[in-house]
Amino acid sequence: MFRHEALFYKPTGDDGKVQCFLCPHRCTITPGKLGLCGARQNIDGKLWSLIYGRVSSFCADPVEKKPLYHFYPGSAVYSIGSLGCNMRCGDCQNWQIAHATADKPTERTKELSPEQLVDLAKKSDCQGVAWTYNEPTIWMEYAIDGAKLAKEAGLYTVFVTNGYVEPEALDAIGPYLDAFRVDFKGRFEGSRFYKEVAKIKDPSPILDATIRAKDKWNMHVEVITNVVPGYNDGPDELKEIAGTIKANLGADTPWHVTRFHPYLDLSHLSPTPIDKLEEAWEIGHDVGLNYVYVGNVEGHLAGNTYCGNCAQLIIERSGYYVNIVGIEDGECRFCEQPVPIIGNF
Repeated sequence: MFRHEALFYKPTGDDGKVQCFLCPHRCTITPGKLGLCGARQNIDGKLWSLIYGRVSSFCADPVEKKPLYHFYPGSAVYSIGSLGCNMRCGDCQNWQIAHATADKPTERTKELSPEQLVDLAKKSDCQGVAWTYNEPTIWMEYAIDGAKLAKEAGLYTVFVTNGYVEPEALDAIGPYLDAFRVDFKGRFEGSRFYKEVAKIKDPSPILDATIRAKDKWNMHVEVITNVVPGYNDGPDELKEIAGTIKANLGADTPWHVTRFHPYLDLSHLSPTPIDKLEEAWEIGHDVGLNYVYVGNVEGHLAGNTYCGNCAQLIIERSGYYVNIVGIEDGECRFCEQPVPIIGNF
């Protein structure tokens, strides 16, 4: 029911094997076997997606929950997830779906065509659609079809992604994708988190994909780093992440430094101390980022948006409630500086 021949693969000419080039793992898959993501299977020498239209989670969310703070603030986005992921992060909050393999029956999923997805988004009074909860790039065939229809219907489109995707696949959805909310889980050289927790030897393709999303396809980009004690919370690493964002994506790119909560393989750790998040916030500003946010800390003042020029409060947030207090005609009403926020002002 959910099978759809995959894009981005080729036969190897060796005993029915195929090579997938959707993501940098570039899995070589023998007949009957799955790729690392758990969602693509070699069936008789052809590669098939097992999750086309297969939805495990769906909800009309505030766009701030993604988190996206500079993209249609205060709007609702119809959010959907499926099964599988091309990482196996040991602290994954959505491991029940992200660590699942799609070759087994499950009662947790239902069928949702691209047409039904757009219809539900509109009926739910959402301004957009987000592929989220598990890794959207492994859902690429469905995401492309859904994003095309969403754009035709006047909806915005969002990927909440780990960014581990090959250029050809990103280019296929690039014309139809508006926002790219990406994880930078650590530095891109010598990262303990990527090596030990995400099991990624070389995370540099993530940066390459993010730059491509912004520069080639003009996507709105926001970056999140979940600050994990002992893994990516050192001042030097945080400074390097902030510097990478500024140098490659620009000083106005939002950086969300969020509080880790113990889970799965990292359940023995403590939650991130708030002063460590505040240190990361200071590091981001010292490096030259104009918009740094503290996340997963209810009521923290660094969850608000302050003008990058005059530092006046322009968007106030309480949970997911948004009060736009300082933007008029796309400018800060205090200093008349254009604000790098996409929305209906």
